[in-house]
This record gives sequence, C-alpha cells and structure tokens, in this order.
Amino acid sequence: MGEIFFQNTMGGRKEPFSPLHEGEVRIYTCGPTVYDFAHIGNFRTFVFQDVLRRFLRSRGFRLHQVMNLTDVDDRIILNAQAAGIGIREYTDRYIQAFLQDMRLLRLEMPETIVRATDHIDDMVAIVRTLLDRGYAYQSEGSIYYRIAKFPAYGRLSKVNFSGIQAGARVDVDRYEKDDARDFALWKAHKPGEHFWHTPIGDGRPGWHIECSAMAMKYLGPTLDIHTGGVDLVFPHHENEIAQSEASTGQPFVRFWLHAEHLFVNGEKMSKSLGNFYTLRDLFQRGYRPSSIRFLLASVPYRRQLNFTFDGLVQAASAVERLRNFSDRLRNESLPEQGAVVFAERIANAVAEFEAGLEDDVNTARALAAVFDLVREVNTAMDRGEFGRADVAAAAALLDRFDAIFAVLAPDAAALLAELGYAEAGGLSDAEIEERVAARQQARRQRDFAASDRIRQELAERGIILEDLKDGTVRWKRK
Repeated sequence: MGEIFFQNTMGGRKEPFSPLHEGEVRIYTCGPTVYDFAHIGNFRTFVFQDVLRRFLRSRGFRLHQVMNLTDVDDRIILNAQAAGIGIREYTDRYIQAFLQDMRLLRLEMPETIVRATDHIDDMVAIVRTLLDRGYAYQSEGSIYYRIAKFPAYGRLSKVNFSGIQAGARVDVDRYEKDDARDFALWKAHKPGEHFWHTPIGDGRPGWHIECSAMAMKYLGPTLDIHTGGVDLVFPHHENEIAQSEASTGQPFVRFWLHAEHLFVNGEKMSKSLGNFYTLRDLFQRGYRPSSIRFLLASVPYRRQLNFTFDGLVQAASAVERLRNFSDRLRNESLPEQGAVVFAERIANAVAEFEAGLEDDVNTARALAAVFDLVREVNTAMDRGEFGRADVAAAAALLDRFDAIFAVLAPDAAALLAELGYAEAGGLSDAEIEERVAARQQARRQRDFAASDRIRQELAERGIILEDLKDGTVRWKRK
C-alpha cells in the first residue's frame, strides 16, 4: 500500500499525510446545527467524513474523531422562541432525528459527540484569554475578536482582507464572503433570549467560538484533520483559526478537508425552488438508505455533486449489482479451476482500489476498480471460465470495498418502518422502480440469473412485470 495524500485547503495542494501523534489521527468534524432536520447536502459531507474515517482505520490508525452538535445559534433561539419552548427541548428532537439518520446511512459514530451548550465554561475561558492578550475587546456588553491584530487572517479562504475597516463589527453568526469585520465571541443578553451568567457577562457564545472550544478541549491545540463543507471555509473556519491560534500560540489544524456543494438537477438546493430534500423526504418516497449513501459517496468529495432522482435509481442499480455479485460468489456452482486465472487481475483491482483512496479519497477511481472487476468476473462466470480457486480473493476485495462504502448489507427496514417511512413487507413505487432498473441492468449484462431472481422477488411481493417489445418494462401490483 502506498502513501496517503490529501488536498489541503490551506495551501491548495495535495500533501502527504501523517498524523502528529504516531498511530493516532485526531479529527474534528463540524456537525449539524440542530435547528431543523439535516438535508442531503449536509449528508454529502457526513458520508465523506465516514468514508474518510473508515479508510484511515483500515490503514491501522487509531481514531479520535470529535463531532459537535451546534445547539445554540441565532436560528435556534428564534425558532425556540416561536415554539414557546426552551432551546434544549427544541434541539433534542433534531438531535435524535440526526442520530437516527446516521444509523440508517450506516455512518459510524465518532468517538466523541458533544453539544455546544455543555461547553460554555470552555468557551468563556478562551474568550478571557483573548481579552488578556489584546485580541478581543468589549463593546456594549458583547465581546468581539479584533481581526486586524491577526495578520494571517484570510489565508484559508485566500481572500485579501488587508483593507478591512478597523472597528467595524458584525453580530450575526453568518455573513457574506469578503464582509470581514470583527466578529462576536460573546453576545450580550437580550430581553427574552436564553443566556448564561458568566464571569465575562450575561449572554451567549457566538457560533465560531463553540467549535474552537470543543475541538481543543478533546483533541489538544493542534488537530490532524478538520473537515466540513466548503461553505464553512469563510467565515466559520477562518474565524476558528484566528481565535484558536491567538489563544494558544500554536498551529490549529494541519489538514483542512472541505466537501464541495451538492446541487439538485443542476440548481442550488432551495426550499423556494421546491428542490430541498432531507433524508426523510427521500425515505418517504421509498428510496433506500443504501442507494442514498452510494450516490453521495460516488462522487469525490472535492467535486460538486449533482443530485437527481435518475442518479438515485442508478445508484440503487449499482448496489443491487454488487449484492447480486456477492450472491453469485457464495452460491453459484463453479468449476474448481477456471479456464482463466484471475489471481493477478484481482490483485491489480485491489491495488487500484487502494490507490484511489490514497489519492485524496478519490471514491470514483476506487469504485471503477471494483466495478471493472465485477464485470469481468460476471462475464467469466457466464462462460464457465471462473473457478472456485479465485472466489476467496474476489470475495476479499468485495469485503474490503464494503468496509469503506458500507452498502452491501440489507437496509434497516425495521428502523424505517418504526419511523413510519415504509410498510413492513411492502414496497413503495420508488423501490419497485429501483428493482426494475436493477433487473434491466442485469439483463444488459446478460446476468440472467440475477434478472430472474429480481423478477421472482418482486412476484413474491405482489409485483407483476411485463417486458415490452421496445425493451421497456411495465409493472403492476396484484
């Protein structure tokens, strides 16, 4: 196995990776802001982070990944006030929903998951240090970070902020790129708003100080990897660097890995456009978690992902193809020794799979290595040329693939049913379309055993297929 390279947002180039502490990788993950259900754009980033941690662990590294749950910010406070409940009660619902979604997508739980509101004292300690060192100042009860005192401000986002207006301040947690102004570390208490009584005054933390406090509390002053969506580069991660390094005098993060945007049918996801989807919207339509996970993982994280429902059906077909291949390896009657020896070909596929992941987690390259081999072996099986002697090696590659991509096991139908997203034992229209597409793919590849198996499975579930002369398929329920 070769050396691992990551594209570091800080510097904008691929760099060889090794952890600061031998054998252990310390990762901080910006988790969800729990003011609503997480959407598929969020989960594009979370699936990447899961593939990353699975890959690193497969290379023998111990992991300490910290994921934060932002349970206090402007939106949460406004929504909780509108609902007439406290922020803890308001956010509990969305935290539980997020953890359920993680289970359904087979996202491994980080070693440490933390809530911002449990770390107010840690945030206050950093703010006091910044005040003592002259990086922060008080104004009308709030405390702001003085970015003019931090010359390296902007190196992550690669924007020149040298002409900023000294003393201009911003109180909102989110603001536009290039609008660099002193940002709030601590916000003064407003009437009717949730607040904490602390040595630096009554109020609540700004969004950015939360992550600095939680990351350094559990991982130390310097992290190996900090991940998040590309939308967080500025201002959030830029501000994290400024306040963390000013408080410790040490580098904050060695490798910044940012996942690109997800679009829907080529457009930015927006509720106003009617193309905004949570995982639960897709579950309600009958799409399976494995199909969603495969689609979100299939495009390398540094490339924009265009989500379409056709793409989701194709992902379901790809997963079905892999499951059928796994079944063939286990159950098909094969000659002891095939006419073609596949040992070298399988070894090359393994090497290419690993090389893809080593190359900045290039999932497309890794997947191509697996699917090329699956196609060749299926063809050889159909011709009687693949023998039992090569089954173990092919199955080992499939196991290696699934240790990273985690889509081969049956979906958690019981949990979906418990959440009300599928009838136990029933199939939605979307699920039927997925199975039909998988059967069509099997037929195109002349995998008639898989095609017949899918037809029989659908028949047992009350679905009748009719193959039309033009090659399309019509289906109906009994």
